[in-house]
This record gives sequence, structure tokens and C-alpha cells, in this order.
Amino acid sequence: MSVTVLASSWTDGGSLGYPVLFGGVLLGSVVPVVPTGPLLSVAAAVAMTTDRLEIAAVLVLATLAAFLGDVVTFSLARFGGPSAVRWVSRGQHASRLEEVRTQFRAHGWQIVVAGRLLPAGRIPVLVAAGALAYPWRRLLPASFGAALLWAVAYSLLGVVSGGIFDNPLIATLVATGLVLLVGLVGNLVASRRRKRKQQVQ
Repeated sequence: MSVTVLASSWTDGGSLGYPVLFGGVLLGSVVPVVPTGPLLSVAAAVAMTTDRLEIAAVLVLATLAAFLGDVVTFSLARFGGPSAVRWVSRGQHASRLEEVRTQFRAHGWQIVVAGRLLPAGRIPVLVAAGALAYPWRRLLPASFGAALLWAVAYSLLGVVSGGIFDNPLIATLVATGLVLLVGLVGNLVASRRRKRKQQVQ
């Protein structure tokens, strides 16, 4: 898709999906009040079942929004001081943050990628990275790669549902259900790992 086509689609009153997708993912990546995964999957499902959105544009915009949101979160944790760290990490358990800090010292960029893909893993990872003053030259490529993998993964859920069902509403509901299922499985796996670590200790 050319820049001209994308720009015309963005400003078209009948294609409000692009600004909503970009803004929603960006906001949800800084303030976790917007479910970014379901939002992206729904956009991908709509792209597969209607001509309102293009799947390539959905993927590009979601990747950029997620990347920018992660950079903003990291910057707040690194330069904002204790109050900013508390604001960014509100709702996160202190034990979880300390666990991520320990892992960060050993694995670095792999933790950035895993944090973006695992449920509830992104903010503790970025807060730990900011607190440890993780180098920008390592964070930026890792964060962009993580955002791209995340966007591809959640877009695929929407593509699958959109490819199976021609009805946009059904495809959207199925895509949302798939995202919730993936999140549930991820939470169960993470919970079991934490329990095993506690038992070993």
C-alpha cells in the first residue's frame, strides 16, 4: 500500500478504523486500559471481511503504535523518577517487578521480546529496563522486533477468523474469543511457572 493510499484512507470519514486502531494501541501500550490485542485482532478480522481496512496497513499501524507506546513507557520509567515509575507500574506486584529485574540482568533483549508477547509481562519488563538504565541501542531494536511479532501474532488471529467467516460480526466475535483464549492459556502457564519457582525456593 502506498503512502498516498494510506493517507487518503486515514482521512476518509468512512475509514475511522485506522485512527482508532493506532490511537487505541498507542494508548493501551502506555496506559493499560485499552485491550490492545483484541483491538488489533478485530481490525484484522474487519480487514479480511470488508473493504474498509487493508490488512497491510493494520499490521504496520499496530506495529508502530505498539513500538511508540513501549518507548514512551520505557522513557517514563527511566527519566520520570520514582513517582513516574509508581504511576507506570501501578497494579503490578513488587515481587513480579523484582523477578523481572533479576531476569533482565541475565537475558536482556530476550526479556523485552517475551514481555511484549506474554500476558501482563510488558509493563514489568519496561519498568525494569528503565530502572536499570538499559541502553537505547539495545532497547529500540528489541522493542521494535517485539512489537512486530506481537502485531503479526494478533493479526493472524483476526485473519484466521476472517478467513473462516464471511460475516464481519461473527469474525469479530471469533477473533475476540481467540484472543481471550490465548490470554487465558498464557496466564495459566505463567501462574504455574511462578508456583514451581516458589516450590523450588
